Amino acid sequence: MSSTRLPGKVMKMVNSKPILYHITNQLSYSKFLKKIVVATSVNIDDNIIEDYTKKIGISCFRGKLYDVLDRHYQCAKKFSLDPIIRIPSDKPLIDPYIVDEVIKKFNSNQYDYVSNFVYPLQYNVGTEVEVFSFKALENAWKIAQKPFEREHLFPYFHNYKNKFKIHFVSNLKDLTNLRYTLDRIEDLKLIRKIFSSIKKRPVLKNDILKLFSEKPELFNINKNLEHNEGQIKSLKGNSNFYNN
Repeated sequence: MSSTRLPGKVMKMVNSKPILYHITNQLSYSKFLKKIVVATSVNIDDNIIEDYTKKIGISCFRGKLYDVLDRHYQCAKKFSLDPIIRIPSDKPLIDPYIVDEVIKKFNSNQYDYVSNFVYPLQYNVGTEVEVFSFKALENAWKIAQKPFEREHLFPYFHNYKNKFKIHFVSNLKDLTNLRYTLDRIEDLKLIRKIFSSIKKRPVLKNDILKLFSEKPELFNINKNLEHNEGQIKSLKGNSNFYNN
């Protein structure tokens, strides 16, 4: 709830339901996910998130606000999660089919970490998925010391590829001109348009591409935003990532 660019974004309403509902509903269509847990912070502002998860019958874990790495580790430990599929709470249009593609790749070769999150991005901003083993997470939790490695989980894996068996899933077609993550009010306006225009559930990447081809003007709503703003913000000061 303490997002600086769009405060309270996870509970913003779309089609009379909060963003959090849409994320969990999209993920409910995955063939492989066995359990969904919302991992939020102990900050009092996030009480509303825990209250809502109880309302919709989804487990909730509360941990440190800024040490996201610790929050993920303690959550996975409490619920005995292995492997862990991480979906940030600003992805209300996360495609469950893409999630399953990444999970299948992870399961195919005893990887430690698999993601479609490559910089520069090769998937649309809004479809990022990370899958990793509990052992790899515990390794990162024990060793990572730098602030950006604690506040943002993925930099440790990306910066120390030699420590893990890692694979990055690339898209067959460059579609990175589309951004449907939720960072700013312009993004929220576009997401509302997408959900109101596409009636079927889940909303898939191909549905959005079809809408884009039919109504390209919709995507002018947030076209002036920095495309990879969230990733750049989270990696500020992390020159190693850019050098890889």
